[in-house]
Amino acid sequence: MILPGETIGILGGGQLGRMIATAAAQLGYRCHIFAPEADSVAAEVSAAFTCADWHYREAMAAFAAQCAVITYEFENVPVTPLAALECKLAPGARALEVAQDRLAEKLFVSELGGTPAPFASVDGNADLRSAIEQIGAPGILKTRRDGYDGKGQWRLSALEDADSLDLPTTPLIYEGFIDFEAEFSVILCRGQDREVRFWNSAENVHKGGILATSTIPASPAVLAQIDEARALAAQVAQALDYVGVLTLEFFATANGPVFNEMAPRVHNSGHWTIEGAITSQFENHVRAICGLPLGDTSLAANSVEMRNLIGDDADDWAEILSNPANHLHLYGKAQARPGRKMGHVTRLVL
Repeated sequence: MILPGETIGILGGGQLGRMIATAAAQLGYRCHIFAPEADSVAAEVSAAFTCADWHYREAMAAFAAQCAVITYEFENVPVTPLAALECKLAPGARALEVAQDRLAEKLFVSELGGTPAPFASVDGNADLRSAIEQIGAPGILKTRRDGYDGKGQWRLSALEDADSLDLPTTPLIYEGFIDFEAEFSVILCRGQDREVRFWNSAENVHKGGILATSTIPASPAVLAQIDEARALAAQVAQALDYVGVLTLEFFATANGPVFNEMAPRVHNSGHWTIEGAITSQFENHVRAICGLPLGDTSLAANSVEMRNLIGDDADDWAEILSNPANHLHLYGKAQARPGRKMGHVTRLVL
């Protein structure tokens, strides 16, 4: 058990790290951020900050020596430098290895009995044409690694679209489109004692590949499929011997839940839990990695809606605050850019 007063290391300096650090401070912990970018909104609310490249071994070793436990706030942290941290790392590096490669991720979930969208590995134009002929179009071509919020993706409407693409040299994956009724996420927390708790599943709406809103309760189409999706999420957590918050995203379809992707971390679609649940995803993540009992994940309201503030949406902060039912969270980012998450607002109906 990690006692209050000790230091939690967080790999990554973005808004998720910021919210983990805030929850950790409430429980009496200090946080130390490690990130290669000097501009870190997580560091602004933390006790210490190491700004260094992921592969700078001396800096990573000095950082680790000051931390009782180390976690990460996004899944694109390079795995190789983490080998020396494994005894302190929660969740473990295996979760990162799976989540960082979309092909490995889909194969992993398929082996556990999950159903992903039809997919094929693509390493060139010939592979792409073959994948489209096999799976059909429309579909979406994605980089196997990196890319989020719609980045590193190309939507293809027909086989002929493959001829006009100048493909990157990185490994790719082609996925068939899914005819779905709704999108939803399953967010769980697994403690060191292997206890698993779930939050209510939010129904998610994306715009331009970026999460726009998460709403509780979800529609009947989602509610009918949550048990099956939760069972798969629990299998994933067990197979990875996972500790902390884990998120799986799904499509609700006529044939049941179709797996989209996993995130081995706290998740944007769970931001509503800060005010909308008895214990937030951020607090329970801290509890889990520190070996503390998990908190109650029940709803704190009859309904909840979380809306992301993208780009200059955050400029409306005064108007948002004029409604006393709104809970505003701004991430402290200096520059608003199109597609950049600047904050979120949550509204509860009690």
